[in-house]
Amino acid sequence: MSTLEDTDVSTLGSELPAIFDGVKLAAVAAVLYVIVRCLNLTSPTAPPDLTHQDTDLSRYLLKTCPLLTKEYIPPLLWGKSGHLQTLLYGQMGRVSTPTPRGHRKLLPMLDGAVVTFDLFEPLGDHSTGDDITMVICPGICNHSEQNYIRTFVDYSQRQGYRCAVLNHLGALPDLELTAPRMFTIGCTWEFASMVSSIRRLYPQTLLVGVGFSLGGNIVCKYMGENPSNQERVLCCVSVCQGYNALRAQETFLQWDQGRRLYNFLLAGRLKKLILSHRNSLLGRVTDSDLNRLCAATSLMQIDDSVIRKFHGYSSLKEYYETESCVQYMHNVSVPLLLVNSSDDPLVHQSLLNIPQTLAEKSPSVLFVLTRHGGHLGFFEGDVLFPEPLTWMDKVIVEYTDRKREKNKQLKREKQTTEEKKTN
Repeated sequence: MSTLEDTDVSTLGSELPAIFDGVKLAAVAAVLYVIVRCLNLTSPTAPPDLTHQDTDLSRYLLKTCPLLTKEYIPPLLWGKSGHLQTLLYGQMGRVSTPTPRGHRKLLPMLDGAVVTFDLFEPLGDHSTGDDITMVICPGICNHSEQNYIRTFVDYSQRQGYRCAVLNHLGALPDLELTAPRMFTIGCTWEFASMVSSIRRLYPQTLLVGVGFSLGGNIVCKYMGENPSNQERVLCCVSVCQGYNALRAQETFLQWDQGRRLYNFLLAGRLKKLILSHRNSLLGRVTDSDLNRLCAATSLMQIDDSVIRKFHGYSSLKEYYETESCVQYMHNVSVPLLLVNSSDDPLVHQSLLNIPQTLAEKSPSVLFVLTRHGGHLGFFEGDVLFPEPLTWMDKVIVEYTDRKREKNKQLKREKQTTEEKKTN
């Protein structure tokens, strides 16, 4: 009997290494599967999906803007993950960030607020010889000192553009508020004040409106509020915005793609910024409002307890509907480039129907949807390390360059036609 038991034990002992090896292989396989899924490594690269009407301008842009028609290739190991693109943008902004030199302008408002923007002169002539100014509106809680803004400004300067960057009211860490209000998702007062100042300083300049995320909402809303806002505007560009604030905030409460977590992180950042100005806001915000603010865990709760009261909105619904650009974008007649990414974890897929429908109906709108890029990421690179310039930086400048060249071409053709008629 003991001989049989000894044989079974020895047989089991010889099989244990094989069993352990099998477990190890299964564990490695599981880890690799999770990595491949999380990093989205099997997702192929592709050119952006373009939605537009068939117009003379759209045909010219597709012919002369290779970034719109060729593959956008993110870094191989992590660039196909919208989360990593977004997190890298959020933590680093950009790599090898330049430090463009400009000077700060202060503009007093009628309600006592002081708007600030930073002005950066071009570092050379534009390819067309024209004077063109980018009027730039950053994302939520952002200002001209953000790395992604500095990178874009430096690149634009080197291509011959002047840049004016709005500092959202209350966003600069070293500047106190002078009136009891901060920036909101769609108040265009500060952006309009900056644009008016640029028009006075440079009467002959052409303007290019550029908005990132929340800034895209503000720029598009400003352009559509009044036809006069589009005078001497060459074109307008919006990147990674959600178009409809009410619907966007509803999707921010959902857990898919981790939006609820992003909501919590953004809310914490905004809450910290508001509390840093609590003494300046006491004329508009009560102690009860501040208590609700401290308990808030979402942007919607912060908007309801504090932000909507800056402009006297009676309800959150009224605030979101009034300050969303979706109510105004159909009034924009200048060329409008709308850029989003399919893997942006902050912008729900349902919101992308808005720019797609607009581009199908309006001859001036081009909607560009990339497969990868995350939220304001759009990093490019070979395997691991991203390049200093992103696809986003380059496509905005390329689109604007080609748009101005097309205008010059049309002007020459018109002059030639008139000369032939004269002769």
